[in-house]
Amino acid sequence: MAFNDRIFGILLIVLAVAYGWGASQFPEPFGGSESIGPDTFPTLLAVVLGLSSLYLIVRPDPDNAWPWSRTGIELIVAVIVLVLYAMLLEPLGFIISTTLAVGTLCWRMGAAPLRAYLVGAVAGVVVFLLFSFALDLALPLGLLSFLEVS
Repeated sequence: MAFNDRIFGILLIVLAVAYGWGASQFPEPFGGSESIGPDTFPTLLAVVLGLSSLYLIVRPDPDNAWPWSRTGIELIVAVIVLVLYAMLLEPLGFIISTTLAVGTLCWRMGAAPLRAYLVGAVAGVVVFLLFSFALDLALPLGLLSFLEVS
């Protein structure tokens, strides 16, 4: 499995470079290049992903077997949920798509469906309010655009 880890590490380095390059294409923030702008967080993610990938290449796990049982299926479900989350973020809005994604992931981890989606709704609203008011960053409202906050 060490060979598979190294191949995966190389693919992740390619992804990190592409992600970092994409982040560098954002326009310079209003305060100049010294201020925190839209490229800061994606650049940090690209660096962390690149360093993690290098570690995976240099020190692969020698006996890591893919979990083909229920765990493997749950991992695939989680990836599908996250891809759908990214695709539905704009049309549905942050709060609704976050409620659905977090609720589904909590439910898949064993929470009761009502509690899982309640946690998702609370998380979506709290994070939306933090981004909107504390950080003054706009998140898409989607279907809830009638609640436009100025």
